[in-house]
Amino acid sequence: MIIEPIHSPYRPDPQIASLGEKIGDPVRAANFPETTLRFRNDRWAATVGLDGYDDAAWVRHFGRFEPLPDNMPEPLALRYHGHQFRVYNPDIGDGRGFLFAQLRDGHDRLLDLGTKGSGTTPYSRRGDGRLTLKGGVREILATEMLEALGVNTSKTFSLIETGEELIRGDEPSPTRSAVMVRLSHSHIRFGTFQRIAAEGNEALMHKLIHYCLEHLYCVEVSDNPAAQLLGLAVDRVADLAGSYMVAGFVHGVLNTDNINITGESFDYGPWRFTEKWDPSFTAAYFDQSGLYAFGRQAEALHWNLGQLAVALRLVSDAPPLIAALERFPDLYQQSVIRRFLWRLGVISKGEDADKRLVEAAERAMVRDQIPIAAFFHGYRGGRTGAFASKGADQAVFEGILGGYAPVNASDDYWASNPVCAMLIDEVEMIWDAIAQKDDWQPLYQKLAHIQDLGKALKHEG
Repeated sequence: MIIEPIHSPYRPDPQIASLGEKIGDPVRAANFPETTLRFRNDRWAATVGLDGYDDAAWVRHFGRFEPLPDNMPEPLALRYHGHQFRVYNPDIGDGRGFLFAQLRDGHDRLLDLGTKGSGTTPYSRRGDGRLTLKGGVREILATEMLEALGVNTSKTFSLIETGEELIRGDEPSPTRSAVMVRLSHSHIRFGTFQRIAAEGNEALMHKLIHYCLEHLYCVEVSDNPAAQLLGLAVDRVADLAGSYMVAGFVHGVLNTDNINITGESFDYGPWRFTEKWDPSFTAAYFDQSGLYAFGRQAEALHWNLGQLAVALRLVSDAPPLIAALERFPDLYQQSVIRRFLWRLGVISKGEDADKRLVEAAERAMVRDQIPIAAFFHGYRGGRTGAFASKGADQAVFEGILGGYAPVNASDDYWASNPVCAMLIDEVEMIWDAIAQKDDWQPLYQKLAHIQDLGKALKHEG
């Protein structure tokens, strides 16, 4: 699901107010000792009419959080519950972020500007409400790479260094601090519905369902809005699961409070890209059971949709919700195949043939230990001969691939550019340059390479 930025004038539309005061709590941003602009996403700022700000104005709004014109008068820390590693937790909510503004983009979508690292809220518990600069840099890299690979993801809109020293148990401390702004297609999470269901608030549940259908999915409301919304979410989340697999991406923390009702990927903490097609590969050191391993992400997302269905039982009978959930496995398989062919740059030959192609590709990657990014780069457009040594499974795959026509005959990018991957060693190298020498060039150079990859995929896809 590739949404291209389209230039648009600034159109504020703070619809969150229609949900009433129980959706979130008014908060204030921290007063940071410094505000040094490190990254601004002018490509996406243009689609919401904010690219005209100079750096000083940018920092006032996205570092000091001066309200945007005719937008939300004060930030809101949103309330939610959630299953965290399948253990229900009612004691969560926006603990180091808030919803800052809502506005329309060039596609007339209602988008949110939300923060990470903006200070404490009523849900911070024992946390300091801050974000490490390294965490912000990692999120830039994740979102830019995922966008290039066609994943429906939030956009890292702004990163500003804030001049504090943070203590963290899982990285060298003290470490530098930052505040980040995300541009997202909603911050309404599955956990938002879970909280409302736990409180038994039918009126707010009806109101939230209608809000999502009318403002986020932009559809006419049916006679069973809850089942309608679940069906739409199943479509989007099944596609998200497929996109993760084809990208070789492991989110790491697929809790119900980290899943967006629009199916947009967001909230990047311990993420990794797996080098090889390894179903057991995990991103988070604390995921000791492999619950959110590469090959289990579809299972995790399907389970999360089941928890959304449980919450929606507050206002709906079970059978239509069950019917919506049962569509997930087929939708997921369709997404994997469709996106696999898209990244390979070949034209579909029909469901059965395409399934054989994908199964052969997976076998070749596993048994011949071909890195995922190199596999798609080398075989892009149905090209063969990219790998000097070939195992039997790779030969079988090439035989099947030979019957596929390319989407576009051009192979200039793939022939003249190295493979663009995003593995942990390079991420750490980019961070080390910043941490040790305050050298931001490796980051900016990598972002340019990623955007070149994205342009090639979109141009030929």
